[in-house]
Amino acid sequence: MNFELQHNENIVTVVSHVEKLDASLAPELKGHFLYINKNNRNRVIFDMSKTKYCDSSGLSAILMANRLCKDTNGKFILCNVQPTVMKMIRIAQLDKVIDIESSHKTSLERFHS
Repeated sequence: MNFELQHNENIVTVVSHVEKLDASLAPELKGHFLYINKNNRNRVIFDMSKTKYCDSSGLSAILMANRLCKDTNGKFILCNVQPTVMKMIRIAQLDKVIDIESSHKTSLERFHS
């Protein structure tokens, strides 16, 4: 299993179990985000603690999830982003449009504040 969906009240956490989020896995991740959205869930956390590399395809999947949540007045948060992935996010200036938290716990707190 590359990605795991965890449901907590009305929040869905997608946990990445892959070291590399690239063109070979991005379509699967997009499918999960679309599935979540089609089931009227728009409060999503993407836990990237195990992902050490992310290319433009992976960033595209993340942007899509962010857009799906925002388009339905929800919220999308990235958490546990590894330094190498954070560097890519900053280079692409996505840190200006995507909410990023240091941990899953702080992400959950953002939904309850």
